[in-house]
Amino acid sequence: MKVATHLGIPLINCDSRQMYRELPIGTAAPTPEDLSLVKHFFVGNLTIHDYYSASRYEKDVLALIDEHSEQKIHLLSGGSMMYIDAVCNGIDDIPTVQMEIRQELLSRYEKEGIEKLRDELRLLDPEYYAIVDLKNPKRIIHALEICYQTGKTYTSFRTNTRIKRPFKVVKIGLDRPREELYDRINKRVLQMIDDGMIEEARSVYPYRDLNSLNTVGYKELFQYFDGALTLPEAIEKIQNNSRKYARKQLTWFRRDKSIKWFNPNEEDDIIAYINMAVQADL
Repeated sequence: MKVATHLGIPLINCDSRQMYRELPIGTAAPTPEDLSLVKHFFVGNLTIHDYYSASRYEKDVLALIDEHSEQKIHLLSGGSMMYIDAVCNGIDDIPTVQMEIRQELLSRYEKEGIEKLRDELRLLDPEYYAIVDLKNPKRIIHALEICYQTGKTYTSFRTNTRIKRPFKVVKIGLDRPREELYDRINKRVLQMIDDGMIEEARSVYPYRDLNSLNTVGYKELFQYFDGALTLPEAIEKIQNNSRKYARKQLTWFRRDKSIKWFNPNEEDDIIAYINMAVQADL
């Protein structure tokens, strides 16, 4: 927010869950006050029933940048790793799936469970089966969608070719001492509960099988509504899983040596670094 204000530009959200308008509390989406101070793109622009992906995000952001070509600097912020990579490096050109195929596989998943779909993927694309997260139904279903639609393996479309963009990318990472980070995560979860996250989760509970709700915070509260967890157990589990996801994010981003890391409190240093990068490109 402060960088956007300093530069006098909008902010492009890159948190895939903050795009769902029904989930503002549990995703810590920008508040109405935030949105009044700085224009945001891709916040609350989808419903939980919409299908969206990193490849669609790539196309939408590039179209937005092209539409605002008179603006020399664009600021993208968020922690969805594949979405960031899609914009900065490109993503494999995987065919758009026909809705009939998607609905058929989703229906089968609801009726038969994930095990049969795993077995089919093992037969149709053993190479991808060997590396995919077998607990992630979204990835298994998507791979099968491509197999059924194209008659080819999903692996054959995964080239991981980096695309050279017509713009310079400057990456800034934010990190804190681990103990401080975990303490902030734990407190933020409690604040979300106080802000009404339980009621928000209850409002979307009838749609709990949607991929958009396969998200930390909602999954645990759904277990509480089912009677599988007490509320204190659900809250503790949300805190634990949020810390795990933070570790996953840091591990992912640490591999990218082009990221310049700062403590979030180093605001002046961050802005000075951006100014230097911009000046070097003029």
